[in-house]
Amino acid sequence: MQQPRRDFLKYTTIGAAGALAPMSLVAQSASGQPHGSIYDVRSFGATGDGKTIDSPAINRAIDAAANAGGGTVLFPTGTYNSFSIRLKSNIALQIMQGATILAAETPTDRSDGYDPAESNAPWEDYQDYGHNHWHNSLIWGENLHDVSIFGPGLIWGKGLSRGSREEPRAEEPRIGNKALALKSCRNVTLANFSILKGGHFGVLATGVDNLIIDNLKIDTDRDGIDIDCCKNVRVSNCAVNSPWDDGICPKSSFALGYARATENVTITNCYLSGSYELGTLLDGTFKKFPPDFHVPRTGRIKFGTESNGGFKNITVSNCVFEGCNGIALESEDGALLEDIAFTNITMRDISEAPIFIRLGSRMRGPKGVPIGNCRRIILSNIVSYNAVSKYAAIISGIPDHPITDLKISNVYLHHQGGGTAEMAALQPAENEVGYPDPHMFGPMPAHGFYIRHVNNIELTNVEIAYDSPDTRPAFVLDTVTDADLFRIKLPGDNHSPFRLRKVASFRLFGCPKIKDKEISTAESAEF
Repeated sequence: MQQPRRDFLKYTTIGAAGALAPMSLVAQSASGQPHGSIYDVRSFGATGDGKTIDSPAINRAIDAAANAGGGTVLFPTGTYNSFSIRLKSNIALQIMQGATILAAETPTDRSDGYDPAESNAPWEDYQDYGHNHWHNSLIWGENLHDVSIFGPGLIWGKGLSRGSREEPRAEEPRIGNKALALKSCRNVTLANFSILKGGHFGVLATGVDNLIIDNLKIDTDRDGIDIDCCKNVRVSNCAVNSPWDDGICPKSSFALGYARATENVTITNCYLSGSYELGTLLDGTFKKFPPDFHVPRTGRIKFGTESNGGFKNITVSNCVFEGCNGIALESEDGALLEDIAFTNITMRDISEAPIFIRLGSRMRGPKGVPIGNCRRIILSNIVSYNAVSKYAAIISGIPDHPITDLKISNVYLHHQGGGTAEMAALQPAENEVGYPDPHMFGPMPAHGFYIRHVNNIELTNVEIAYDSPDTRPAFVLDTVTDADLFRIKLPGDNHSPFRLRKVASFRLFGCPKIKDKEISTAESAEF
């Protein structure tokens, strides 16, 4: 079945209202808007008629503001059909209510189009195409400081490519690939606007420090927000519907030509989904895909897969996942992933594992880099309801490289149930270099938690529930040292809910119907 046709034109006037007068705009500067003169793009030749290519006029307005030392480039009500818009330092773009910056479609003869994709050799093999290039975007900036984009208008990536396997392909000349791309910038604020169909990335920030992303609404068919090799980042109050890819995605690639950690990040008060037809998050109708329409329903918050530099000192709190994949933390390319906290997360209708923590050895990067580490991770106050039963919560390192120092508390995991004895007998392959996602292991032999190659893990106040009986154990621990489980509540019909293999220093206390246990070593045990 084809995706239901939608009249995207109506989103060019979402919440349409008259543009604020320049004096009103300046008055807003006291509450976070930039000071400076106003440069109306219409005064530089932009038409806003949705047909004329307005990017030359827009770039003239930006240049004029930059040459004057900075200012606000104003987009009044209208639709500004554009190719590449080039940001400058000390510039704010103000997209007014009823204004749309529209990504133009590249002519088939390539007589016009987006800025060329700059070379990122010799690093291009270490990350996906979209992470290697910034200039071939609708809006881009590099080596800038003090840049802002404010709404409440819309950025619509209608003419952008979704990536290398889509038509038009991103590698083709003069094709646009991303809605907004920033590289090596500092002091950036993105606030109060919407993105519809953002191409490969709605927002790609690479090496951007002191970054604020607040109150964005993103309805897109690839990644929503990618935060790559960035420091001191605040993401808040955002809503992202991204059925085909990730919603908010901290990464740590080699795109800068060296390994740089993403660190000192807070993500809070955000909504992630993969369930809704494109455009219906923005217009507020939240129309779900028909049952017979296949869509990955990805959504979620994921760390990785690009993971060369590391993830450090990051909190995720007060977020809602709906109709998408669950939490994912991944170190595959040598990253040090440490000091991470997820708190107050609710998830509903989860299409893969509600929790996926993976240390692997894909090692896509320069030779000689050691395998990474995952350590000091806290998950607390987590609710997942109606997850598919094929996957459990998965925490898996690889032989001789365990994940260490995890604390998981106040967690309720509910799934559909129905796991069979055949599934319970499975032994997932290590798949050390495979692409990190729950499907890399296939169906899980546990229905609650599958924990392998882990040292020092504590689970407290954890409940597992299901709709249909499930014959798999609730917990499988394989090659685990120093495991403490306190107050674990399990379904009453789940016989032998614990399976241990090559486990040392295991302690279980306060689990109804199972006596407290302290096991120094267990080559194999079930109870």
